[in-house]
Amino acid sequence: MSDQISPVTIAVSDEQLADLKHRLANVRWPEGRTVTDTSQGPTVEKLKALTDHWRDSYDWRNVEAELNGWGQQRTAIDGLDLDFLHIRSPEPDALPLVLTHGWPGSVLEFRKVIGPLSDPAAHGGDLGQAFHLVIPTLPGFGFSAKPAEPGWTIPRIAKAWVTLMDRLGYRTWGAQGGDLGCAVTDEIAKLKPKGFIGSHLNFAMFPPAPDEIQDATPDERAALASAKNFWDNLSGYAKEQSTRPQTIGYSLADSPVGLAAWIYTMFQDTCGTPGNAEGSFTLDEMIDDIMMYWLPNSGTSAARIYWEMTQAGWSSPATVSDPITTPVGFTMPPKEAVRKSRRQLERRYANVVFFNQPAEGGHFFALEQPDVLVADVRATFASLR
Repeated sequence: MSDQISPVTIAVSDEQLADLKHRLANVRWPEGRTVTDTSQGPTVEKLKALTDHWRDSYDWRNVEAELNGWGQQRTAIDGLDLDFLHIRSPEPDALPLVLTHGWPGSVLEFRKVIGPLSDPAAHGGDLGQAFHLVIPTLPGFGFSAKPAEPGWTIPRIAKAWVTLMDRLGYRTWGAQGGDLGCAVTDEIAKLKPKGFIGSHLNFAMFPPAPDEIQDATPDERAALASAKNFWDNLSGYAKEQSTRPQTIGYSLADSPVGLAAWIYTMFQDTCGTPGNAEGSFTLDEMIDDIMMYWLPNSGTSAARIYWEMTQAGWSSPATVSDPITTPVGFTMPPKEAVRKSRRQLERRYANVVFFNQPAEGGHFFALEQPDVLVADVRATFASLR
């Protein structure tokens, strides 16, 4: 373990991939069912199709080369080895930007925006819109080290990201995130580290206030109904990971199909084509993400972040009584199950510099609608550089 920054090459062994293929060839599928839709979870037909492709056609080496090509790096912060991608823009005046994924995501969520954000000239953009990108892997996720003791809370992760940006020599920088990445980004904004100029979010973590429920507009009532359906019917994973991550962890560690079903459910339920994951993602894209949990055996350690949040009593630092004051831009996708209106956001973020409600997209917005995210990030930081 070292606080020096060192390059990392991912090289999964052939034996590990052979073991995976063996497990995928010997799945014991559940028998019997009482529904044929997704009301109880993913259907056997969809999981079998994904598994068949995974076993017979999928090639991890393509993803491995992609990750290594971006420049995987590692450094120890607060006693833990953390991996991150560091993509320097060819433009010397590019703005440093830290991008934070969530659960069950990974750094691969950002694969489609890396090129346009870091090298706009090569993607039809303006040279002045370039970003140096830092994309860390959350503690216990992917190939980052797994915490050996409790305490890796959202605020602690935010402080680690501040340390990382300082260690990289960045004195002026911004942040972007969705899902848990939104939580980490909000904590950074609340810290107001020196040189931090603002953020862009495609999610918001705060609950509605009683008066917002009572006085909701028709659009806000529809959003509240969507959120209620999510928390009532689609959020069992959050309760399990918040209370008994170790229990589900044995299945996530031992069964690739069990892990796949746990993650696929989220793609299915929260994407821009709800109930139809394949309408928003390719099988390879979903399997790539699943492999970021299977290969490093991080399904259980990643799930524990929900337990950490619950134990710490974490809630969004963006509140009506103490709003976040650093500049922030928002993209609020129409199929985001737990979405917020601009007026709700402006009660908790005192300096909203950009707001967009795109025509399409869901929770995994960077992967689903990369062109829109790139445009919105550029627009957010255009006046902040």
